Order: sequence, then structure tokens, then C-alpha cells
Amino acid sequence: MDSERITHSRNFEKRPFWFTMLNSAWQATYFLGTKVKLDKDDLIKAAKKITGLHDLGNDFSDEPLERLLKSINEEANLHPVGRFITRHRFISLLSIRLRAEHFFRSHPEILEQELYPAWIIIGLQRTGTTKLQRLLAADPDHRVIPSWEVINPIPLTMDETEKDKRIAIANTSVTALKLMSPGFFAIHPIEVNEPEEDILLLDVSFLSTTPEAMMNVPSYAEWLEKTDQSDAYAYAVKLLKFLQWQKPAKRWVLKTPHHLEFPDLIEKHFGEVHFLWPHRRIYESVPSFLSMVTYNQMIFSDQVDERRVAAHWVRKTGYMLDKALDYRSKGINEAKFTDIYYEDLIRNSEKELTRIYSLDGGMTPELIMRFTKHEKEHPHRKYGSHQYSLADFGLTEEDIDRYTTRYRQFISTQYGR
Repeated sequence: MDSERITHSRNFEKRPFWFTMLNSAWQATYFLGTKVKLDKDDLIKAAKKITGLHDLGNDFSDEPLERLLKSINEEANLHPVGRFITRHRFISLLSIRLRAEHFFRSHPEILEQELYPAWIIIGLQRTGTTKLQRLLAADPDHRVIPSWEVINPIPLTMDETEKDKRIAIANTSVTALKLMSPGFFAIHPIEVNEPEEDILLLDVSFLSTTPEAMMNVPSYAEWLEKTDQSDAYAYAVKLLKFLQWQKPAKRWVLKTPHHLEFPDLIEKHFGEVHFLWPHRRIYESVPSFLSMVTYNQMIFSDQVDERRVAAHWVRKTGYMLDKALDYRSKGINEAKFTDIYYEDLIRNSEKELTRIYSLDGGMTPELIMRFTKHEKEHPHRKYGSHQYSLADFGLTEEDIDRYTTRYRQFISTQYGR
């Protein structure tokens, strides 16, 4: 990427006036001690106080959280609201772990289960992964994690039998996001009862790429890329077992682009899996994702530079693709993949679903009706059109080529696209 070609784009939606004023007023009171504290021991203490529980589990490690907090405090330049959101989110993640450990001790049968077989969607961001997962979620045999549940996968109290409180929390979060960044929903439509990425289960171990998508944490991101993430995947399986214990089904349908980097860990920890890999023209998917990250980071910081976002994620995208291709090229792994193309999925989803269901004996007329109904209720671009381009980030196709040559050759050679 040639820095001389990069210009700072102003194509992104401005923050709402009230949001800017709130941050300015709050920051002006920092001298009074109002700056939100982001400290590991303080966060853990707060989570324990809220839950009344004290055991984070023998497999909990302090290091990921410590490294993440150090990076946030030294590099992320969070504004006051960003610090407030981050503190409450981290307390929530620690609370989830505390509540999970309580259930695991009280109900040992949870962890004695076999994890259901899984179809795992691993395409890059902005390649139709959300659309594909939400279509597959219309199949009653499939277990997905709706947005309200992935935010709080463990009941809030030990005697809670209803999901109303967790749905209310999710609705509040969605409303807040719409207020802070109205344009975000044209990029990634968040609906409380629709499935969301299971990367949020990895967040409970503070080992995921979520932080680097939300804020500038380069030292944490560098450390994460060199760190064994088996513990995070192993704990995610525990949470999935809890979820299927609460609501049985035939198969998991999971998705997150994060998994592109770790198909070997999925195979190791998840058992019987098949990968669904959506593809899209790389010169479209990359700037679309960069736009989403930019909107994301603007929620947390006033100092968001599209050039920095692009420099980090263009390289990271190539790295993730290469890791997936490394795995796919070994032995019998090719048979574990089904490819889907974005344009085909948008144009004729039934045809693509038919190919996928050939893995499971084919589709029934009832399933076709369910999928058709879902398409009518969730039309493409339901929340508006998302405008983006490589030029928004000072990029050219050659900048993308530098990191994605192998992937583009794979698509061209194998599938003529």
C-alpha cells in the first residue's frame, strides 16, 4: 500500500451531534476522576460482585485479558463512551464465565454430551455469510445462536427459566447501536432473534479478533496472531454444549470469518464438521469490510484513521485466507468444504441451498417453503444500500493483490471465477 496515494476519506457517516457532545462534556470532567477504569483485577471484582460467584474455572487465564487491557489503555485512544462500553462488555464476559462454571458444577451432564455435528460458515466478511446462516437457521433441525443469546449465552440468574431479560438487554444494545451509528445496519443488520457470529463465545476467553475489529490494539493483535488459541476453542465448545443442553437440535450452524484462521482447531475441538465457504470478488468484499470496521471503531474512538484500518486488515485478510488454504490443501481436507458464491446466493439462493443439502439427503418441500418465506421477510438490502469503494481507503486492486494472490489463483483455477 503506497502511503503517498492515500487520502483521508470523508465518506463515512458523521457521528450524531449528541454523541460528540456527550464525549466532549464527559472528557472535560476527567480531572474530577470520572475516567472509566479498565483494570483486570477491578473488572473481575465487579463481575464477582454482580453475580455473587467467584470461580472463573481452572482453565481461565489472566494473560489474554491483561494483554488486551494494556493495549487498550496504551493504544486504542478510546473516548469516554468507548471506555464505558468496553468496561461493561468485559464485566459481562467475565460474568458469563462465572455463571457458566456454576452450571457446569451443578449439572455435570452438560459437559458429558457429545457436541452436535456442525456446518460452519467460514467465508470472509461481506461475502454473504450472514445471509447464508440466516437462511439455514430457518431449518428447525438446526441450532443457531440468536443475537440475544450470544450476548448472554448463560442465564442471568440461577433460577431463570425465561429468556425475556436477555432479550430485553439485546434490544437495548441494538437501540443504542442505532442511535450511535445509524448507518451501521446497512452494512451488518443486527436483529435480536436472528443468528449472530459465534466469535462472541471466543471472546469469553479474551482470545479473538473482535477487539482489533472494534478498536486500534496493534500490540494485542500481534500477540494474538502468535498465540495458541486452543483454550478459547475448547471453552467455546463447553458453551455450545450448554446451549444445546438448553435447546436440543440435530446440527449446529455456526459462522464467523475468524474461523478461517483456525480450521485445524475447529477440527480438533468440534468433532464432525463441514465447512461452507462463501466467496465474493475480493475487490468488493475487502473495502466493504473495511467500511464496517471503520464504522465499528468510530463508536469507540474519535481517532479513527481509514489508512490504519486498511493497512491492518488488508494484510490480516491475506493471512487468514492463506491459513484456510493451508488446511484445505492437506490430505482429505478438500472433501470437508463446499463453496458458495455471493452472486449465486443473492441471485438464486434455492439452487445454492440445494447443493448444500445434498450433504444431508436433499431438501424437502417444507424446507423450501421455509426458505422462501425467510427471503420474503428479509429482502436483500433491507436496511438500505451500503456504499463503499477501494478509493475510500486510498487502495487500488494492486494493494489487495499483494496479499491475496494465492486466494485469487485458487478461485480462478478451481472454479473459473
